[in-house]
Amino acid sequence: MWPGLSAILTVVVTYILFRLALAVFRHFSESRTVLRLFLDAAAKALGVVFCLLALAGALKSAPADLPLIDAVQHLTTLLLVLAITWAAVRLTSAIGDVIVALNPVLEGQWKRARKVETQTRFLVRALNILIVIIGLGAALMTFESVQHMGASLLASAGVGGLILGFAARPVLSNLLAGMQIALTQPFRIDDVLNVQGEWCWVEEVTATYVVLRVWDLRRLIVPLQWFIENPFQNWSRNTSELLGAVFIWVDYTMPVEPLRQEFTRLLHESGLWDGEFSSVQVTDSSDQAIQVRFLMSAADSSRNWDLRCAVREGVVTFIQEYYPAQLPRLRARVVEN
Repeated sequence: MWPGLSAILTVVVTYILFRLALAVFRHFSESRTVLRLFLDAAAKALGVVFCLLALAGALKSAPADLPLIDAVQHLTTLLLVLAITWAAVRLTSAIGDVIVALNPVLEGQWKRARKVETQTRFLVRALNILIVIIGLGAALMTFESVQHMGASLLASAGVGGLILGFAARPVLSNLLAGMQIALTQPFRIDDVLNVQGEWCWVEEVTATYVVLRVWDLRRLIVPLQWFIENPFQNWSRNTSELLGAVFIWVDYTMPVEPLRQEFTRLLHESGLWDGEFSSVQVTDSSDQAIQVRFLMSAADSSRNWDLRCAVREGVVTFIQEYYPAQLPRLRARVVEN
């Protein structure tokens, strides 16, 4: 009984010392320092690692003729490998939080901060996948049957690699696409995109897909490979300013100058116009009416949409009140037999 009790006591003492050291460090350190961010992210995993290291040391000093000692030592080694993998994943994930904390979104530098965050998230997730694969491989190598199979596995590695590569082709293509997107930066987190007619924002970027928040709060999940193979619109690639257009059909007898004056008045009364650009032009005509385009600028896509709706409503109301006879008409010639 004594070896078992001593092993349990060693684990308990190690855990208590770890918690005390963790509490002392947190008390004397600021909450947003780099080392503190790493420690907070991996505290639980590191606690398990230290306890398993203490247990492994206690079991090595135990007599070799104890019952089930080999099985317990193997289980401890297996759990230690998994715990180290867990701690490595948590520490790697904390790299993204640290880099984002070191590159805050400052005035005039939001584009750089979003670029750094997007690249970091891509690379961290790819690194986490690699760490998990290595950790699982190391855990499997603790079994003797797997070690004896090593030679035969190496002999069939070529055929197995081809089969595995073909089966995992969608996953690998998305991983490679993620690396390409991280380097070329066609979009960043919080960018405004138009994907297949959907107006949306980049909400989350994973290793294999992108979560897009649509304007009506739906979530659109798109594989990374799709962005490599298909065109899409980025409305905030360099700047967030956009031009918006409103089209109104009116009769040929409608004078354009009153519309231009009313449009200018609506823009100046609205707090959505950025004051950069405005234009009124007759852009099309048919045998029944003419098309008038009202072009205006706004600071971002949301303001642009609201401004367009306000201008459309204001212009239609103006025509109804002052020029109702100039609304589009259907002309016909009546022939009497």
